[in-house]
Amino acid sequence: MPMDNRPSLDEYFMKIASVVATRSTCLRHQVGAVIVKDKRILSTGYNGAPTGLPHCLETGCKRENVQSGYRHELCRAVHAEQNAIIQAALHGASTEDATLYCTHQPCILCAKMMINAQIKRVVYKDGYPDEEALRFLKQAGIKITQMPQDGTTEEEY
Repeated sequence: MPMDNRPSLDEYFMKIASVVATRSTCLRHQVGAVIVKDKRILSTGYNGAPTGLPHCLETGCKRENVQSGYRHELCRAVHAEQNAIIQAALHGASTEDATLYCTHQPCILCAKMMINAQIKRVVYKDGYPDEEALRFLKQAGIKITQMPQDGTTEEEY
């Protein structure tokens, strides 16, 4: 029996990241992340306020009139990639040599965390205005893959 409709592993894990993003409480971007090692999910994360603090849905967004990619310090949310790395650490799962799937290109803050978490590959779908983050990831030897919207092919950096 042919399996022509079976998604690739990248498509499969990106679809999971998209579902994770639906839990986001950010008013600007709903972002989801999944950390995978040896074809197994280690952790997931979505962007939202730190545990126990009010969400942006309740307090509003201090970055409402700020261009995307700027003034991260005003944002009360922890990014999806950061939450996935934190969850892996809390549960004792090593992220060394793992792949991080994310619905959006990582920002510079997340790129630095991924480098120190020894993640070896990043797969993302939607772009983000932060070229410096991509430069950091490349300089650290992290393989970067952007999946196009239709999921048919992948663009390697």
